Amino acid sequence: MVYLLLILGLVILIGSANVLVAGASSIAKKFNVPNLIIGLTVVSFGTSFPELIINILASINNQDDLAVGNVVGSNTINILLVIGFSALLKPIKVQNSTVRYEIPFSILAMLVLLFSANDVFFDGTEQGVLSRSDGLVFMIFFLLFIYYTFIVSKNSSQNQEEGHLVTQRNMWVSTAFLIIGVAGLYFGGVLIVDNATIIAIDLGLSEAVVGILVIALGTSLPELATSAVAAYRGNADMAVGNIVGSNIFNVFFVLGLSMSISPIKFNPLLNIDIVVALFSSLMLYIFVFTRKGRQIDRVEAIAFLVLYGAYVSWLLV
Repeated sequence: MVYLLLILGLVILIGSANVLVAGASSIAKKFNVPNLIIGLTVVSFGTSFPELIINILASINNQDDLAVGNVVGSNTINILLVIGFSALLKPIKVQNSTVRYEIPFSILAMLVLLFSANDVFFDGTEQGVLSRSDGLVFMIFFLLFIYYTFIVSKNSSQNQEEGHLVTQRNMWVSTAFLIIGVAGLYFGGVLIVDNATIIAIDLGLSEAVVGILVIALGTSLPELATSAVAAYRGNADMAVGNIVGSNIFNVFFVLGLSMSISPIKFNPLLNIDIVVALFSSLMLYIFVFTRKGRQIDRVEAIAFLVLYGAYVSWLLV
């Protein structure tokens, strides 16, 4: 029963995020907010809502390993599994701005997390803690990334109204979508956190492993489906940029806000998982310049998938 409730929670969580984005986008459009700005704010936040809700609930319940594992696991899955599987279907070109700014920024995000989580080596304390002051630093980095994204998009040659396509709805319907989305995110998140904890205890797995393998995979399924379909249709030019942007959101916004609400005690065993996520980002950056240049081809995709398979095997063993 707990497995069914976990799956139900994931379905409710992901569906509610989509409903919330639809309602918020429609309301923003009613106030004449440009499509581009809606895409950069409402839609971008919407893709991180599932991870955010899970992390907030986990941090409030002092399930610190689950909170960190969810973010680190999502970032690893986004690169090794999502990009790997998508590029296996059809090679993916990587945009110049992604190579020059976004991938290095995602690498910086993992380095900042690794440094902040291990400040125990610098201040002499017994327990590493991601504190509220660390959260403030993370949020500052997040605002810098938002500013960069806005400037890049504003200076692009595309017309601003060619951004995210917004469906116009009645204000009452949009408001209802907003309320239903928020409520669904909360109840879906509660189902996931509660039942994931039970599963971890029953299987003898740690909260971190459940967060990395089960919850992170569940919250990354929409990105996997979207990227795979886009790659198959040959429209995946922006897929890498969107996925890398999501990784930056996860670390600086999701984890930053979580630790700002409640400090997170860091388990040193998670250092290996952070290093795997960091190594994945470095591999992505290196692969862009190898073989046929500025794209991820099938050989490199296989390397990503093999590494993910090895990582999962190591976690389970």
